[in-house]
Amino acid sequence: MADKQKLIVVPWDFTPVADHALAHAVKISRMVKNDICLLHIVDKGIKPPDEGQKKVLMQSVADENARKYNMVIIPAIAKGTIFTAIGDYVNQKGIDDDQKRDISLVVMGTHGMKGMQKLTGSWALKVIVKSTVPFIVVQDPPVDQERYHNIVFPVDFKKENKEKTKMAIFMGKYFDSKMHILVTTATDQNLIKKTKINLNFAIKFLIQNNIEYQIHEVPRGNFAEQTLDFAQKINADLILIVTTKNITFADYMVGASEQYIIANSSKIPVCCVNPRASFANTAQFMGGWGS
Repeated sequence: MADKQKLIVVPWDFTPVADHALAHAVKISRMVKNDICLLHIVDKGIKPPDEGQKKVLMQSVADENARKYNMVIIPAIAKGTIFTAIGDYVNQKGIDDDQKRDISLVVMGTHGMKGMQKLTGSWALKVIVKSTVPFIVVQDPPVDQERYHNIVFPVDFKKENKEKTKMAIFMGKYFDSKMHILVTTATDQNLIKKTKINLNFAIKFLIQNNIEYQIHEVPRGNFAEQTLDFAQKINADLILIVTTKNITFADYMVGASEQYIIANSSKIPVCCVNPRASFANTAQFMGGWGS
């Protein structure tokens, strides 16, 4: 990841949570040696003079923060709505700068779920599921600029769980993080079998990549609630989840477990990995972040 000079994207809307997201991106950037891109979304119908003013303003913001953090920070503008433009932008795997660099990660600030969001679903989740790039969603600034010490890694029976392993290895390698694998008991033998397969898969590649881990069993119940309770108990730095494949409007209305975790009241950062159309060859995990 580091030697490819990729970019970490921070959606920028001039709010305090965007500042918090940038601070987290800086923390990650110092470890992986990626530059940072501040991405501002404007309406498709914006007039050229207004767009020009936005570009000047974004350049000023980028320059100010580049001086503040002593690192490369570049501005960018995309047209559309936040629900589509961010995903479209990062999925293009390259931006309009001289180097045409790929995007490795998005770090986004959110206010959690408040007001109407409780009825219509978390806007953060709507943005995330449009992307093939992992998201880290934050509500507060980082406690420090040190490594992510403890990461909660919930494992259940869903096959998409395997796709989190790549991100776990990445975090473990660059941040020397300890993975706290969380599993729950079940009564259905088929679900037990599938969970064990996912658990063994994760352990295998964590061991092969020398990532420290510990397995924790929790009783049956609401796994999302148990994940948050456990993360709070160990003062976790990050929770690593995979989003629901083919999420529907009903998931937004009822509340998918992901949005419950993303908007957690403890304000623990959450890394969201979206399942791909087909699971890639497991050999890609041997070297960590992969290609």
